[in-house]
Amino acid sequence: MRTTEYEGLDGLALAELLERGETTSAELMDCAISLAEQRNPALNAITYPRYAESRAIAADWTPRGPFRGIPFLLKDSGFAHKRFPSSLGSALFNDATYAYAATVADRFEAAGLIPFARTTVPELCMAGTTEAVRNGGVTPNPWDRTRSAGGSSGGAASAVAARIVPVAHGSDGGGSIRIPAACCGVFGLKASRGRIPMGPARGEGWAGMSTDGVLSISVRDTAAALDMISGYEPGAPYAAPPKPRHFLDAVQEQATRPLRIGILRAGWNGITIAPDCDAAVTHTASLLETLGHHVFEARQPAIDYDGFVHAHGSILASNIVMAVDARLKGLGRSLRDGDLEPVILDGYHVGKALDAVSYIDAVSRLHAVGRAFAAAMADLDVLLTPTLAKLPCKLDYLALNTSDGLGFRDYRARASTYSTFLPVINGAGLPAASLPLSWTDAGLPVATQLIGHFGHEDTLLELSAQLERLAPWAARRPQFG
Repeated sequence: MRTTEYEGLDGLALAELLERGETTSAELMDCAISLAEQRNPALNAITYPRYAESRAIAADWTPRGPFRGIPFLLKDSGFAHKRFPSSLGSALFNDATYAYAATVADRFEAAGLIPFARTTVPELCMAGTTEAVRNGGVTPNPWDRTRSAGGSSGGAASAVAARIVPVAHGSDGGGSIRIPAACCGVFGLKASRGRIPMGPARGEGWAGMSTDGVLSISVRDTAAALDMISGYEPGAPYAAPPKPRHFLDAVQEQATRPLRIGILRAGWNGITIAPDCDAAVTHTASLLETLGHHVFEARQPAIDYDGFVHAHGSILASNIVMAVDARLKGLGRSLRDGDLEPVILDGYHVGKALDAVSYIDAVSRLHAVGRAFAAAMADLDVLLTPTLAKLPCKLDYLALNTSDGLGFRDYRARASTYSTFLPVINGAGLPAASLPLSWTDAGLPVATQLIGHFGHEDTLLELSAQLERLAPWAARRPQFG
């Protein structure tokens, strides 16, 4: 297979070629690695490549799952895998290894996804951009190299946008799938709390805010992946409701009824929404009306936004302390200069100063957000918002070693005016998807977010597939020299 054919197909289309014997997993792996070698120098999206080893695995692969045996990328997030070390984008965690695989890693393999490298992240996956010092440079936006590819799954989104792979692993604890999906013009869905297990080594991430998932070219690839990686793991502390139907069926079925879709345009506390982002919401609303759905202005969930931002920061700071101290104990040493980037180092000190009461209060504030969203969404099926409050940000604006020297709390406040509509959804535990339905005159993607009721990813996927058919985005690709 030629790379020009490979990069024009989504994951399930490649799987169909495998099923018909028109290509092999080895040929597909060669295409992916060739594109990685050509395009990654401009993207800095890939780390821990295992090209020769992965080629050998693909050559001896037994077809399985809906994807049959296509190339795949894992996020450098500390996601356990026996073949791939991880750094979490940090000098301190560089080359951490695992003697076991994450439950979802095994499910990816059962789905027919063959990883050949990891993708870049910001330090400890705690930024809406991917500019980690450990990565030796920034991961720029493939559409505009002066802007961010987003984070923390920035490398994954960039690699999918560049068609190195049609689908890649991501995770989302405060927008980390949806931010880079929006920046890079691909599809990204965050599942409901408890839909996808975190085991076997842990039951939750970031007080239940974090979940694994994928970024993809097509809605149907995400649906097929979600079918395979979702499902309760015995011993897990959370369980999403059983899925009402197979997610892949949801994207293939015809709509059964018009949906009631509420629009949320205004950010809390008067946070400004950029005109292009507001226009994208208007455009999406028009598409939804064309599809026959009922679209109306919704009431804003009644939350203490500043209190939530502070609580979110406290949970992140607590997790910094837990992760850093465990790593230092394993290394048998104390913290050194250069181990952590400035914002994360300050977050470590913030976390050290927190007490148990502060942590419990922070978790309680997350739960309050969930109740507020449930009340605000009681008379609608889906909520429509901008994905980001601004266009993809310029490099350095959200870096963890910003040129203006922000401390941890001020950094979190800055982030809250950019990804305004995203971490609150993690706090609420709801499913949400980012769709690249609009573009600026300069060619930047401008995404909108669909938020569903708890446990109803199927509704979001069905609606996303309708929008994808009406306003397809897959033909848009960034240019490489």
